[in-house]
Amino acid sequence: MPGSKVIHDSVHGSVKVEGVFLELLERPEMQRMHGIHQLGLAHFVFPGANHTRLEHSLGTYHMASLMARAIDLPEDERKTLLAAAMLHDIGHAPFSHTLEEVVHDRTGKDHMDLTIALIRGELPALSEATERILGPVRPIAEVLERSDISVDEVCGLIVASRKELRPGQTLLVEGGQAHFGTKRYLSQIISGPLDVDQMDYLKRDAYYTGVAYGTIDLDRLLQTVAVFHGNLVINKGGLASAEGLMVARALMYTSVYFHKTARIAELMLCKAVELAPPEMLEDAHLTTDCTLASRLKACGGSTSRIMTMLDYRRLYKRTVMLPVSGLEDEQLERLAELSEYAKRKEKERDIADRAGVDVADVILDIPNRSLLLSEPRIGKTDIPILDGDRVRPLSRYSPLAKAIQTRGVHDWAVMVSTPPEHRENVERATLRVLFD
Repeated sequence: MPGSKVIHDSVHGSVKVEGVFLELLERPEMQRMHGIHQLGLAHFVFPGANHTRLEHSLGTYHMASLMARAIDLPEDERKTLLAAAMLHDIGHAPFSHTLEEVVHDRTGKDHMDLTIALIRGELPALSEATERILGPVRPIAEVLERSDISVDEVCGLIVASRKELRPGQTLLVEGGQAHFGTKRYLSQIISGPLDVDQMDYLKRDAYYTGVAYGTIDLDRLLQTVAVFHGNLVINKGGLASAEGLMVARALMYTSVYFHKTARIAELMLCKAVELAPPEMLEDAHLTTDCTLASRLKACGGSTSRIMTMLDYRRLYKRTVMLPVSGLEDEQLERLAELSEYAKRKEKERDIADRAGVDVADVILDIPNRSLLLSEPRIGKTDIPILDGDRVRPLSRYSPLAKAIQTRGVHDWAVMVSTPPEHRENVERATLRVLFD
């Protein structure tokens, strides 16, 4: 294997991959992501959105390399960071975040759990049939260890978004500024208000969807990023670029990631998987979009019918959509309980029974829980600004940032979809089941 390669990326230009990272890129766990859409079924709405998880992982690796240079990381930390950036998504099921809730319900694991298991060799990298052709593959952990990269540290960075400060940490005060005296900047580069993951996906997703909302001044962010008291911050001179990052994230979630039509298509896919045999997701970490779609179409029954409808973009239609602003607090509290997956599925069955239709023809969307699963960092939006020797949240300087924090990611509290021929019956049943 050559010592390095230069890969031409559509978003970042030339990306240099060398040494152990080139070996990681060639791994089957990484190459599987060629077959996984970055944005699930968003291409039903944005026809250009056919980019893959592999492109995003390569872009995140590249952004991590630029960030490491910007804050002058020592070599051991740089290698750990780049490994985590490249590998952070290898546990994604087909269609990326689309099936996150279903996988979590069936297995109790999310894509980060599966990523860690793949790195440590607790899950196979290849199916038995593929291994007979390609030969056995040693775990990623062994590749990292050969290059003196700590497996535990890489895995720790990947699951950083779920970690809170550990009990017993000592609060320090220096120059009137309180902090915990810990080195948190590495995990914050992977998952936090300034992480390289979102810096790539916002720019990449905007490019491929063709929307104008993902514009980020990456150069200025990298010029003004710093480490202060162990945390990643932006110098006050980069305040406008930090505002731009928050605006891009807020607008992309509203206009792309939670686009109503894309949500309907993705939840139809979820419904097809839910109605398929349970073993359909047993090897989700080895499966691509195309393979899973073929298996689902071969299942017969409602699963096959839904997949055929998706093939020809015959989507369910909205029959009930209630905006957050139009509901009383008591109604919102009642709906919030249904953000739990099992309770929502039970309500779908109740609606279907009352409407006299098959449960396959009712989709109830209350996205709070699915949002937390797919994007656990969404609440961590306030970017720390370094002003002299003090750190304050961006919202203290920027009314725009403060407004974005209170802005909802989606403007509806509940959306129910069904095939066009069932709209009237399902609408009546929904309002009775949810609010009577």
